[in-house]
Amino acid sequence: MAESIEQIDFIWTGKDKNNHRTKGQIAAKSEIVARSELRRMGIRVISIKKKPRDLFGARTKKITPGDIAVFSRQLATMLEAGVPLVQSFDIVGKGHDNPSMQKMLLDVKSDIESGDTLAEALRKKPLYFDELFTNLVEAGEQAGVLETLLDKIATYKEKTESLKKKIKKALTYPIAVLVVAFIVTAILLIFVVPVFEELFQSFGADLPSFTKMVIALSEWMQAWWWVIVGGIVAAVYTFSYFKKRSRKFNHALDKLLLKVPVVGLILNKSAIARFARTLSTMSAAGVPLMEALESVAGACGNIIYADAVLKMREEVANGQRLQFAMQQDGLFPHMVIQMVAIGEESGSIDTMLTKVADFFEEEVDNLVDNLSSLMEPIIMSVLGVLVGGLIVAMYLPIFKLGAAVG
Repeated sequence: MAESIEQIDFIWTGKDKNNHRTKGQIAAKSEIVARSELRRMGIRVISIKKKPRDLFGARTKKITPGDIAVFSRQLATMLEAGVPLVQSFDIVGKGHDNPSMQKMLLDVKSDIESGDTLAEALRKKPLYFDELFTNLVEAGEQAGVLETLLDKIATYKEKTESLKKKIKKALTYPIAVLVVAFIVTAILLIFVVPVFEELFQSFGADLPSFTKMVIALSEWMQAWWWVIVGGIVAAVYTFSYFKKRSRKFNHALDKLLLKVPVVGLILNKSAIARFARTLSTMSAAGVPLMEALESVAGACGNIIYADAVLKMREEVANGQRLQFAMQQDGLFPHMVIQMVAIGEESGSIDTMLTKVADFFEEEVDNLVDNLSSLMEPIIMSVLGVLVGGLIVAMYLPIFKLGAAVG
């Protein structure tokens, strides 16, 4: 009878044996059983609660890189705790709160049960597991240290996702505020200024030049707003179209972005951080340098750096040392090249590159904070000039009339 007790889904957060924070979902007959199962897997539970029922049923959600990072950490934790691979996939898959992720993991589990290695099963899901991920898993399986490699992958994914979020924050915050400023200005020009215009016409007095200019702009916006909206939609569509399909466009765009003050510095340093973090992770896994550089090129996040890394790969293939190949395009700072040189000499290139990645990730963090601090007064000034200018233009005739009456 006890076997027929329905299992309950619990959402938990905790820390694994390496003191890394992790989270997930587990099905158990009670909270006590769930806690016991998590302890057996080597997880120290911080909080656990029943999963709330979805009022409208399960919703399909997109699988994000963050989901893959969490999965890597969970799988590494389970394997370190001695849980067999297939059972680990069963626990992680059934316990995931994203139905799309759940289905994908259970598909991978099914492929493993059919005789595929983990790397072979993951290669069947190229949308979620790139060549870098599968190469590291394959290296881990061949060396018998899969749990160690998965832990390195989890750390790598967490670091790179954190870096992406910081860059996204640096780029989207000012753009979002300026878009809002544009919308507010357009609303004032199309709906508010015409009300004042009718009021001014009843005065019959000559208007200040600044007010006339704003009214003229308002009349133009009212007549041609559809052209502006159409132009913006067409520009966004054209940008998206060429961004997805044209390598030349992306090359020119990335080259331009690298030259933009402050933003270019952030993108340069983040590309170097990604290069160092990826190559360090692959070197630590024992992946040959030629193979590693091909994966590193795709992980840089910038076509200029990706092309430079592929060029470096050709130089290395021709017998050139990595430190000399890195000097060709002038993209890498002297400090990075010297660290790589020390790593090559001492046979600890992965350690040196980890230090480089840590340094440049911290640099990016500081630059993003500085950019946010710098942008706030600039954005406030822009908003003040736009909105304040319109208000002043509308009230100037009233002030003028008041002075004449006085």
